[in-house]
Amino acid sequence: MNPIMLDRLEMFIALATERHFGRAAERCGVTQPSLSAAIKQLEGELGVQLVWRGSRFEGLTPEGARVLDWARRIVGDARTLREEMRAARHGLSGNLRLGVVPTALPMIAQLTGPYLRRHPNVKIEILSRSSIEILHEIDNLQLDAGVSYLDNEPLGRVVTEPLYSEKYLLLMRTDHALATRTALDWAELAALPLCLLTQDMQNRRIINNELARAEVPVAPQLESNSVVALVAHVQAGPWVSVVNAHTAALFAATPDLCAVPLQGEGGAKQVGLIAPWREPHTPVLAALLAEARRFSLG
Repeated sequence: MNPIMLDRLEMFIALATERHFGRAAERCGVTQPSLSAAIKQLEGELGVQLVWRGSRFEGLTPEGARVLDWARRIVGDARTLREEMRAARHGLSGNLRLGVVPTALPMIAQLTGPYLRRHPNVKIEILSRSSIEILHEIDNLQLDAGVSYLDNEPLGRVVTEPLYSEKYLLLMRTDHALATRTALDWAELAALPLCLLTQDMQNRRIINNELARAEVPVAPQLESNSVVALVAHVQAGPWVSVVNAHTAALFAATPDLCAVPLQGEGGAKQVGLIAPWREPHTPVLAALLAEARRFSLG
């Protein structure tokens, strides 16, 4: 495809994602007039209006929504072709943008560490994202892949590789009254000062369901989108937090913190690697999917 057409399609994807001409231009590294001109030229070449315009961006026309689907496929395929040719010439190299839900960040090095040792010419950018953001940014070509929940909320058309089952523990100070217990029921959290992830995080929605099942009011005294912030408040006391096993292993090893397993009916949730549905994948992403399969088997 003509490189100029590809550039215009990339600008159109950016505009559809940002829903603002100025932000889309900044994302593409061009001026706003240049982006506006490119969109008009694309409309002229395709013979349809793609964008409703007033004093600002007002959305995509029905034809624009259809073109957006094609633009994502075409740009994604073009990127894959470039990556494959570069791998054929120079071996596996390139950049990989990976979105990870906050609760999976404590384990991510177990996946990316072996991958980078196998492929030292690849660079990975790891970004903390909510599960909804991961799906949205994969769809809009802002992320190459993500690590998120697989079986709790709909994912749409994506490829998945399971990594681990998430089980829950109560993180607390070692001088807490419950610190000597070997297990706890969710109902016992009713009177405790909880600090939890924010409502936009799927982990929080899972915990809300467990608490509701145990008839425990969900009223955390503190919320954050950062696991580190939650752990810092547990360490300061008197707060406690619900964490997964990887987070507990990372932080409960400190002398002043411990974690006690929670028993409930909800069961463990699957967490795994999520990649775009399109085939073939870029060589760097295909290698990451292969690494995820090794991880789950190990």
